[in-house]
Amino acid sequence: MFGYYLNLALRSFRRNKALTALMVLAIALGIGASMTTLTVFHVLSGDPIPDKSDRLFYVQLDPEPMRGYRPGEEPQSQLTRFDSETLLKQKRGLRQTLTSGGNVVISSDKPGTTPQLVDARYASADFFPMFDVPLRYGRAWTASEDDAKARVAVISKELNDKEFGGGDSTGKTLHIAPNDFRIIGVLDAWRLTPRFYDLYNDNYGATEGVFMPFSTARDLDLGTQGNTNCWADSNGDSRALNAPCAWVQYWVELDSAGKAADFRNYLVNYSNQQRAAGRFERPANVRLRNVMELMAFNKVVPGDVRLQLWLALGFLLVCLVNTVGLLLAKFLRRSGEIGVRRALGASRMEIFKQCVVEAGTVGLAGGVFGLLLALLGLWAVRQQPASYASLAHLDGSMLLLTFVLAVAASLLAGLLPAWRAMQVTPAIQLKSQ
Repeated sequence: MFGYYLNLALRSFRRNKALTALMVLAIALGIGASMTTLTVFHVLSGDPIPDKSDRLFYVQLDPEPMRGYRPGEEPQSQLTRFDSETLLKQKRGLRQTLTSGGNVVISSDKPGTTPQLVDARYASADFFPMFDVPLRYGRAWTASEDDAKARVAVISKELNDKEFGGGDSTGKTLHIAPNDFRIIGVLDAWRLTPRFYDLYNDNYGATEGVFMPFSTARDLDLGTQGNTNCWADSNGDSRALNAPCAWVQYWVELDSAGKAADFRNYLVNYSNQQRAAGRFERPANVRLRNVMELMAFNKVVPGDVRLQLWLALGFLLVCLVNTVGLLLAKFLRRSGEIGVRRALGASRMEIFKQCVVEAGTVGLAGGVFGLLLALLGLWAVRQQPASYASLAHLDGSMLLLTFVLAVAASLLAGLLPAWRAMQVTPAIQLKSQ
């Protein structure tokens, strides 16, 4: 029966080409606008590390003085160097890392090249296994190399392609002015979206070009980038070990999400110990958020993307209202045909099914054209200067959603017209004929 109704729908399209084209266009415009913004929202708000996002936790402590204290307020968003290095030494999680962003100037032995400024990531050794960083060549550094402040580096695939032609560059020297580093690893293609491990720089920026031990970066006094908040005089060096400044991100990986309560108690005890030692003044005030909780708290998805999403869904609703009117006009114009079918024995439910199938077919056609419009819209998004623009691509799940949404929307729009069509009285229609 479905095939018969589908055949009737196609015949109806050929008889009412203009009306059908208007309905397909309305659905296509609504689906195209919605899927463009939905895809951008999906890319920006997705779980960047789904296998362990509930086991990776971001640590916050409150080392500020009592001046301006308000109970329950949010503590510093980052840790001091002293606290982060102390927590790292105590190793109370499965893995833990401290990290910060920076810039380094690298130079090449190639004739005619000039030094270039490259984004860098300073981190302790567990950074790579914690965040599932893939390596194409070589290895990451070890905890012993952390302790030794070794001059070793891992470079990104892009930097390796540019400076070393994409080959295995492990063992070669990377000139980071004025020092030389030994390359021990090269990343494979890797870009977290968003770059959740450091939400205090560009959330959707490209992967850093150079990774090196945090201890080495501090030993060489390399520059950093990102937020730094000081609450007392740092004597001109906010990166010093005992400086009253928060600028280091600290992450811990636990065996399971259920261990979070125990680790939070450990942080409370640590805060109380620091208070007893005179470093902390405020009552223990800690935060321990997993990846998705941290992203939600920091409202990682840009506000304009959320606004565009709601506007697009509103536009889809307007398109559906228009489609309802067009379907209603189309079905009621065929009241005579429907009356004959009813007189020949078709039940009201069969008439309803026939109209719903026709509405669904319109939605399927609208989905095809809507997909083309969505691809065009995503291309336009990628031309924008925003750092997340290059990520706007349709994946398999969003491709499937395009057709599911188109058909579901058209079926929804067809319910009222189909219900009106099934109410046609055969006797009146036959008498009027």
